[in-house]
Amino acid sequence: MHYPYVIVGAGIAGITVAERLAQKYDQPILLVEKRNHIGGNIYDCYNYEGILIHQYGPHIFHTNHKHVYDYLSQFTEWNDFQHRVLTYVDGNLLPMPISLETLNQLYHLNLSVEEMAAFIEQRCVKIDSVQTSEDVALSKAGRDIYEKFFKNYTMKQWGCDPSELDPSVISRIPFRFNRDTRYFADRYQGMPKLGYTKMCEAMLQHKNIHVLLQCDFRDIQKDITYDKLIYTGPADEFYDYKFGELLYRSLEFKFETHDKEMYQQAPVVNYPNDYDYTRITEFKQLTWQKHDKTTIVKEFPCFGKEPYYPYPTKEWKDKFALYKELMDQEQNVYFIGRLAEYQYYNMDAIVDKALKLAESL
Repeated sequence: MHYPYVIVGAGIAGITVAERLAQKYDQPILLVEKRNHIGGNIYDCYNYEGILIHQYGPHIFHTNHKHVYDYLSQFTEWNDFQHRVLTYVDGNLLPMPISLETLNQLYHLNLSVEEMAAFIEQRCVKIDSVQTSEDVALSKAGRDIYEKFFKNYTMKQWGCDPSELDPSVISRIPFRFNRDTRYFADRYQGMPKLGYTKMCEAMLQHKNIHVLLQCDFRDIQKDITYDKLIYTGPADEFYDYKFGELLYRSLEFKFETHDKEMYQQAPVVNYPNDYDYTRITEFKQLTWQKHDKTTIVKEFPCFGKEPYYPYPTKEWKDKFALYKELMDQEQNVYFIGRLAEYQYYNMDAIVDKALKLAESL
């Protein structure tokens, strides 16, 4: 069978492209997905207790791009959720990211906003050329804060020392010189009122979008033809691992349901120095669901499972560059997303890229 457009992967990138193309062209679009559900890693569902959970860890929408927020708002109403995170350090729960409130609580001080900058500057390590994530943290926050908040968390998350990681890893972590304890400072923030899966279902309502679940694209590749292919899967898999497999960091999730209304003081609590897990998420605090029980998830970073995070070292970026050379030579094949581009993206950035790709097509 022939399709004008075939999209591999029913995550938010593939769904966005499919929705836009379906609105523009009165032609069939095939959306192929390996998993048994749509939504990719933002997929949410109700567990056996009737509590809405995020199957692949917490996802909070936030953006400064009005056009991205307006686009998704066609398919969902929002709870005006403002994300807050606490970090367990030295036996205390402290606001994260590092802010004036964090420092005052950590060091038992009463600094003003104006005094905070001088306090940090006295502790920062002067680094002439920032090359690694360790350099970023030391130059921005100083050694004590680096070791209390970042070093061990990063080692758990990536399985190596921050001195071996690209600066972008810790650069993504917000750090602000004010009293704002929200994790994100973006203009538009929220959670879909009925969940991400319902939002994705609404995006795929067009009659011309044909969704094929539990299907590996390679298994049907000989049975279909297409004019254009939009690929959101792993780049190395697309080329049959010609240059070897790319390395990804993965996660194991341990879900627990507790017979109480609330488990912890914030939606997410980080554990940089204690325990083997990096954080605990309590879903009811994200979704505002009312229930007499609560479900949490503990995250254990690992290798060898589902690919989540492209590995941010020069060795693996160089290997991906070999695949990128092949990708750049493709005709009528378009690569988009975290797996295809071997790069971590926030949700809004992926939607923005998908909108631009659809427009260009």
